[in-house]
Amino acid sequence: MDLPESLDRAVAALKAPLKRVDREQGWTDELRREIQEEISINRSALRRHGPGTVRYLRPRLDEWLAHEAVRPGDLRDTVMEVQRLMTEARDADSRP
Repeated sequence: MDLPESLDRAVAALKAPLKRVDREQGWTDELRREIQEEISINRSALRRHGPGTVRYLRPRLDEWLAHEAVRPGDLRDTVMEVQRLMTEARDADSRP
């Protein structure tokens, strides 16, 4: 899956109401909205300014979710996929 598709998928997943299992994994409505907003901002920056913008993105979603004690699950996996792809794109863009 490419980065734009992953960002779209994550935003859609985070816009949906939380399921019982999500709440059991540590998600709250506020956290869901905050993470969705963060990913949306990055998605907008990439769309508006082009793929070279990825070098300025510093995703720290893993640290955020760890701080909030979110346990593994589908929604966390979706968010972590975004971070992985953003980091890989940033690293690839910074290579000579």
